[in-house]
Amino acid sequence: MSNSSAIKKIIEEVGCGRESLLPALQAVMREKGSLMPDDLREISNIMQLSAADVYGVASFYSFLEPGRQYKNVIRICKTISCEMKNKREIVEALEKKLGIKIGETTADGVFTLSETNCLGHCHEGPAMLVNDDIYTRLTPEKAVAVIEKYIEKEK
Repeated sequence: MSNSSAIKKIIEEVGCGRESLLPALQAVMREKGSLMPDDLREISNIMQLSAADVYGVASFYSFLEPGRQYKNVIRICKTISCEMKNKREIVEALEKKLGIKIGETTADGVFTLSETNCLGHCHEGPAMLVNDDIYTRLTPEKAVAVIEKYIEKEK
């Protein structure tokens, strides 16, 4: 299926109105693992929205990151509530496990580790998002166990 027909199919499923833009962007990201400039132009054309609108929404949300392609993105909540619940220990355990620092991608391109604004689970912090999966009430051991599952999936 060509890029254009894949995006067209996604938009047919989520809808073509302005209110469907974010779900469309998320679905394309899930399907392709990226949102490249051609994808954004295609979404703009099909949904009859300005390219600026589409890019503006795509670039606003840290979980979309247009122009970058990742396999597994680990996002650690950086709000004060997660910070107060020992988020730093979670980050250190993940950095050690993956051999990278926040903002880096593993040499094989399989994992990217980043911090992000609120994930909406302040009452269950510390929290992290791996791709589309949320994990809460983390300990360093629990966070590493989650990542080990993703490592196993990659084998």
